[in-house]
Amino acid sequence: MPAVSSAGRGLLSLALMDARNHTLHLLAQYEQALGAAGFVVPVGAETSPPLWLAGHIGWFAEFWIGRNPQRGMGAACPLDAVRLASIEPRADAWFNPALVPRTQRWEQPLQVGPVRAWLLETLEGTLELLEKSPETDEALYFFRAALFHEDLRGEQLITMAQTLGVPLKLPVPGGAQQREPLRVPAGRWQLGAVPGGFVPDTEKWAHEVDVPEFEIDAQPITWAQYAEFVDDGGYDNAALWLPQGWAWLEHQAATEGRRGPRHVEQIGAASGAVMQTLFGKSARMSGSQPAMHVSWWEADAWARWAGRRLPTEVEWEMAAHVAGRRGFRWGEVREWTAGTLQPWPGFVADAWTRHTGYEAQPAFGIARAQRGASFASRARMKAPRRRGFALAARDDGFTGFRSCAL
Repeated sequence: MPAVSSAGRGLLSLALMDARNHTLHLLAQYEQALGAAGFVVPVGAETSPPLWLAGHIGWFAEFWIGRNPQRGMGAACPLDAVRLASIEPRADAWFNPALVPRTQRWEQPLQVGPVRAWLLETLEGTLELLEKSPETDEALYFFRAALFHEDLRGEQLITMAQTLGVPLKLPVPGGAQQREPLRVPAGRWQLGAVPGGFVPDTEKWAHEVDVPEFEIDAQPITWAQYAEFVDDGGYDNAALWLPQGWAWLEHQAATEGRRGPRHVEQIGAASGAVMQTLFGKSARMSGSQPAMHVSWWEADAWARWAGRRLPTEVEWEMAAHVAGRRGFRWGEVREWTAGTLQPWPGFVADAWTRHTGYEAQPAFGIARAQRGASFASRARMKAPRRRGFALAARDDGFTGFRSCAL
């Protein structure tokens, strides 16, 4: 992503085509699994109609690029800028989130053939305009934003396939030899990005932070480590959980009978077995694989049980940069950090995030910050400085965690 965030027309054109091919590939796998049933999926906070989500990807690019005469303003372009008509007269009525509340998205009369054609037509229009754009950050801003958005939506389609049991063909993280925790010396670290290229608003802007010496796990917590917590009664000991977390756990236990992370059918250190449903099929997980589908509440309880704590954002990022050659491993699961998502000095909200579901401002002080990337993330999205966020109860994502010494 660092290269793509400042990419010129040539590289950006290839990346946009790659992203659209990936979207179409995922749509084809959804069609194979759900096409006969009319792409029907349950209504819920964690799901969206896959045809709507795919169509929205094309709509976003056309709305901010093809229909936006002021796209050359870059990040300064307002949400209410004048728009041209769409090549599809019903596009706004179908795919504009401002006009189609979540509950109404299941009611849209969408079919896979027209949606696929829409994705191809909007990509063609995007590439034609890209070819004529100047090689400046402002002129290329929305092309880069559209790529960023499509890659996020692609990961969302994969996460949703896991939730729905859609059988995607996707390799999951393999096991790795466990390394000893790493000690990172005290230092002053620069969080956030400097102006230039495409910068998500959650990374605005650079500021320095003093970081005391700390010890951090070299890799995310594994299934073997997590199973010990389960076997030791971690899901029955309220003292290990924050009050809100314990209330969440009691609700999960009452409704699902859960005593482990989401999608886990069996877990135990004594038997050495972890069975987890992956894309609709039961799979035996290796003890050396990273635990995933863990909520923040579970991650925090595990850390308390282990006599450790979750890392701060700056500790995670600093370790990823300075301890990479000493065995700091990341990129298989997204990882929870200790704090809530907060704006950084000089934060300026991007207007385009209002159309994505990834708007940060309403989440400040509420959602928990995540770092890293998962095996479902595109390689160009994997950057140590990238920030993610989710509510503490969310466990549908491919999310794990690592710990630090107290």
